Amino acid sequence: MSAEVGVKDGVALNAAGPRWWKNESAEGLWRNLGLVGVLLALFAIGAVIRPDLYSDFDWVTNNMMVILTQAAAIGVVTVGMTFVIIGGGIDLSVGALIALSGVWATTVATQSFGPAGMIFTAIAVGVGAGLVNGLLVAYGRLVPFIATLAMLVAARGLAAAISGKQTQVSGDQFINSIAKERVLGVPVLVIILLVVAGLGWVLLNRTTFGRRTIAIGGNAEAARLAGINVRGHTMLLYALSGLCCGIAAIMLTSLATSSQAAAAELYELDAIAAAIIGGTLLSGGRGTIVGSLFGVIVFSAITNLFAIANLPTEVQNMVKGAIIVVAVLIQQVRFSSVTQFARRHGLSRPKAGTPQQT
Repeated sequence: MSAEVGVKDGVALNAAGPRWWKNESAEGLWRNLGLVGVLLALFAIGAVIRPDLYSDFDWVTNNMMVILTQAAAIGVVTVGMTFVIIGGGIDLSVGALIALSGVWATTVATQSFGPAGMIFTAIAVGVGAGLVNGLLVAYGRLVPFIATLAMLVAARGLAAAISGKQTQVSGDQFINSIAKERVLGVPVLVIILLVVAGLGWVLLNRTTFGRRTIAIGGNAEAARLAGINVRGHTMLLYALSGLCCGIAAIMLTSLATSSQAAAAELYELDAIAAAIIGGTLLSGGRGTIVGSLFGVIVFSAITNLFAIANLPTEVQNMVKGAIIVVAVLIQQVRFSSVTQFARRHGLSRPKAGTPQQT
């Protein structure tokens, strides 16, 4: 048993420092464990609703792969969205950029260059549109909400003009096979998501780019005084989001073997919701890629459960909206606030050296 030597910020200290379960750095671990608990609860609900399906091990295994496959494209978009939100911005144009990138990549002219040409085109269109968003926000001083909302409308319109409001079929066998292939039983789309999430984790946690993103989101003025090029970095964040949209466009094109201007509708809602559920603060300066990944899986599991229960899409959208509101409300009740409340009402020990009121 370790002896307590004091109290810091309402947290009991011992010789080895704050107890790990009360350490603020463990908050992300607790949140992720909570999301795992939510997944287990969803599984239990599904077992109650459809015991005939959930008692079949093969069906459960295949259904898990379906959930992960459905979460793959939106997961890639969420990685880019997480960077933008941590940096203090928001990107409402991701769904439209996926549609524009997919439509541009599946034109007859682009398909004549083969799969490499289609992939390059989708990524180039996504990055280019993301750079425009970044320029408008960083150098045009437009509010991110307005700049990306304008891009949403413009990109949907351009995609409709390019496609003639028609569905463009992909005739490339390599692109179409991406969604069908598996490596060691794992769908290639899921592998792409894991690779993108892994690279995003390294970029956020192990590079100067990630530290600057957190610094800008926490306090842009302080970051500027510290010598960080805030405008240039902000522009790169939106370009990164566009890059993820380009990758997601190829993944969706492979799933549907086609693309259209109406593709990826409300993807911005899903990506923002997944990032918030995963612990990313809407005010910026804080968030994790792992948490966002769990958020995507939880959202996909909820959608899958609704489909199994035969609930209409309208109900799904209403529940998704409610989940976003609840997640934001929970963010406002931070651990420190709970600690202050408990201290104020005598439910925890005061700081060492704090005079006792009589």
